Parts: sequence; structure tokens; C-alpha cells
Amino acid sequence: MKPLLPLALAALSSLVVSQAAFAHASLETKTAPAGSHYKGVIKIGHGCDGAATQTLRVQLPLEVQHAKPMPKAGWQLELKREKLDVPYDYYGTQVSEDVRELVWTGGNLSDDHYDEFVFTARLAGEPGETLYLNTIQECTQGELRWTEIPADGQDPHDLPHPAPAITLTEAKHHH
Repeated sequence: MKPLLPLALAALSSLVVSQAAFAHASLETKTAPAGSHYKGVIKIGHGCDGAATQTLRVQLPLEVQHAKPMPKAGWQLELKREKLDVPYDYYGTQVSEDVRELVWTGGNLSDDHYDEFVFTARLAGEPGETLYLNTIQECTQGELRWTEIPADGQDPHDLPHPAPAITLTEAKHHH
């Protein structure tokens, strides 16, 4: 019977770690090639101390360009745009104003359920760079701010409210 105890503890530990990781606002795909088009899926695993989520705000860094959110039944969408200090080229068109925040409002995501919020965007930046998407979850009572950015060398899982992140990789060249 004793050999089963370490296996049972390992299984329980794995379950606790996976539930803790799921508890954060997180991106389904955590890496993408620099310059690529990216489908972002932000997972929201719970409400705010038991309260239902009614609004989700995703703040985009400048390297996340030309973002388009996917509509969700029962939720309204708002795109907050800002004038850019430095325009960029998007397939021959100079873009001088871009989406800096995606907002889903009017929903009622119970603490007993999880959901996914989807968008597409082009990822500018350099390979090795990490892009952080500050995510604010507003609930019927309170809010959760997934905005903490780890210090160099710090494990983001050590933070109570880490911002969802995408690490840029080398672009793959097809011949």
C-alpha cells in the first residue's frame, strides 16, 4: 500500500497545479512567430470571489496590430482606438489609429463556468520579445486585474494576477 501513496500525492499535486493555472486569465496559445497573424483565445476560469463576470477588457500593446474581436452571443463589443505616435503599414495602407482595447460587456458568466474570448491580430515585434495583454475582469461585485508583469527571470506563475502573455518566435520561412 505504501508505494501507492507517492503516486496519489503526485496525482493530487498535478490536479492542484492544473486548477491553479486554469484560475488565471490566460492565452491558449502562448507563442507565435513575429510578424504573424495570431488567433488569441483568452480563457476566463472563474468570477471575482464567487461573483459573475459581466465585462472583460483586454488592453493591447502597440505590437498587437489590427485587432478584431470575435462576437459572443449575449455580449456587446466595443473597440477603443487611439491615434498612434508612429503609423505602420498594413498591406499597403498606412495605419495611424489602431485598436488599443477590446471590451466585451453585458454578459453574465457565472463563477461556476468558464468561457473564452477570441480575437485576431498581427503581431509586430522581435523574436524573443514577450507581449503582455493586460486583462481586466469586471464582475457583479469587484474586479480582477490580470496585469502583473514578471521581473526578468521571474516565473509568471509566482504572481497572483499575471497578465496573459505571448512570446514571439522566429518567423518560419517557406520555400
